[in-house]
Amino acid sequence: MTDLGRITTDAPPAAWPEATPMHDSYGRRINYLRISLTDVCNLRCVYCMPENMQFRPRRELMTDDEIMTLVKVGASLGVTKIRLTGGEPTIRPRVVELIRRMAAVPGIKDLAMTTNALLLEEMAEDLAAAGLKRVNISIDTLDPEKFRRITRWGDIDDVWRGIRAAEAAGLLPIKLNCVVVRNFNDEDVVDLARLTLAHDWEVRYIEMMPFGEITDFQQSNVVSFRQMRDIVEAAFGPLEEAGYDFVDPSRPFRIPGARGTLGFISSVTEPFCQGCGRVRLTADGKLRLCLLRDDEVDLLTPLRSGATFEELRALMRDGAYHKPWGHGLDQGLIAQGRTMNQIGG
Repeated sequence: MTDLGRITTDAPPAAWPEATPMHDSYGRRINYLRISLTDVCNLRCVYCMPENMQFRPRRELMTDDEIMTLVKVGASLGVTKIRLTGGEPTIRPRVVELIRRMAAVPGIKDLAMTTNALLLEEMAEDLAAAGLKRVNISIDTLDPEKFRRITRWGDIDDVWRGIRAAEAAGLLPIKLNCVVVRNFNDEDVVDLARLTLAHDWEVRYIEMMPFGEITDFQQSNVVSFRQMRDIVEAAFGPLEEAGYDFVDPSRPFRIPGARGTLGFISSVTEPFCQGCGRVRLTADGKLRLCLLRDDEVDLLTPLRSGATFEELRALMRDGAYHKPWGHGLDQGLIAQGRTMNQIGG
């Protein structure tokens, strides 16, 4: 029998030992791990972090080998989907090689990334060759001046070049994420929706979620799913439903005759917790059980202290079991411990 006491190489067994896949106490299967590769970003979006954000010292963040160990732990417990986030994941050193290593882990079937696309023009082909399947790209407006104001530093032309590079590299389907912020870009949802008429993309509108230091700004500027839909339908007429499966957080619709779709992610006003099979691994090695709660399990400290593979499996399995049913925003409970870039979204 394969000795899994410690796994220190990139040659995992052909299959993991027989084990019941992770479930939480509500019976939801946990098969989706979102990994923040870094808390650092090359933008400073107003809804994500303060402009003068202070980042963690690199020694406090997971190394490539530590990430790989925890990926293998997850895979041995039934994780099949991984999404790489940040900060901005493409700025992590050696990210292409890290993806290549992840893609080779038995059981990992879907490896995706959420990115601002600024570096995709030069990286998309290498990322695809390494095993990345698809990308979600953040773009909150089509107006270059407004884009710079929202991101504080960004150039939207870099994003367009990144989108084209991702398409050319086969990182499909393209999904465009738009966090809708009142008085910043709520009028831009129509222009973004218009992209789906000619492109087989999914434009996804995301309700702004409250975190940490900028909670007051976030709460006072939420645009709800219903309000977003009303804005789009005022321009294009009634939307057609496009098959909601209650697992994907994005509720899909289509403008009649459009090639692409529109997705609405209503985390705040109409949460979808019943279908959530996700846990998150922060860049500093904490298993975060719900995006909008501060519940976390420290995996990096035991790993660095010599925990065996089986001990790490037990920690992850137990953490997943205690995943809460959902967030507590309707009860006034707001995550204060981290900003979005520190969690990974």
